[in-house]
Amino acid sequence: MDTFFLFLLVGVLAQAIDGALGMAYGVISSSVLLALGVPPAMASASVHAAEVFTTAASAGSHVAHKNVDWRLCIPLAVAGVIGGVLGAYVLTGIDGQDIKPFIIAYLALIGAWILWRAGHEIALRRLPTWVAGPLGLVGGFLDAVGGGGWGPTVSSTMVGAGHDPRKAIGTVNTAEFFLTVAVSATFVWALVTGHWEEAGALENHAAAVGGLVVGGLIAAPFAGLIVKKIPRKVLTYSVGFLLLFLAAFQGAQLAGLFG
Repeated sequence: MDTFFLFLLVGVLAQAIDGALGMAYGVISSSVLLALGVPPAMASASVHAAEVFTTAASAGSHVAHKNVDWRLCIPLAVAGVIGGVLGAYVLTGIDGQDIKPFIIAYLALIGAWILWRAGHEIALRRLPTWVAGPLGLVGGFLDAVGGGGWGPTVSSTMVGAGHDPRKAIGTVNTAEFFLTVAVSATFVWALVTGHWEEAGALENHAAAVGGLVVGGLIAAPFAGLIVKKIPRKVLTYSVGFLLLFLAAFQGAQLAGLFG
């Protein structure tokens, strides 16, 4: 029961940040699981199982508050599903830590770029629809392999490119629901077909997944309102600083400084 309440608190904190800034639920949750010794594939599967419920609630909130750019959301979701399925299948057969350095470097660079943009009065721009496909494909793949790369990759790129932060966050969070369902289904398929040999121990993490679900559901309904109320410049600065923090945090983990 202690494990359940610990992850309930993790779920509330992670989803509150994710709902407001479009990233961090997967990164925070999977980082805690990895720090406790859970293998990368199991950590990613556990987090995506929880996200099926939390992203549905978060997406509903963003849709209700009109934070979604449907012109970008649909192709983003389709491409994200394809990338996520490929990433989940790959992760069940390799060590996802191998590509972590590249993800960390990307987070640091895009975070610095967003902070620079936030400090300069640069006009917002309407991103062309075609960018959603490649962006969703890469984001979906990194999300499944890295255990939480969707928001940091996709939200940050859209904000860094000049898209309205409120619309970027709402659109990415809504598309994430479809990605999460697809990735979770792929993990189940890998389990059933025997491709994922270590999956038998998943039941040992049921309390953690349950805590993440309940905690995430507590915070998720407020996502749309938070993004709607926070000023654009504050939102942009927050995204930039969070990216730098996540890059530093994961870099420290990779270097073995803790966890």
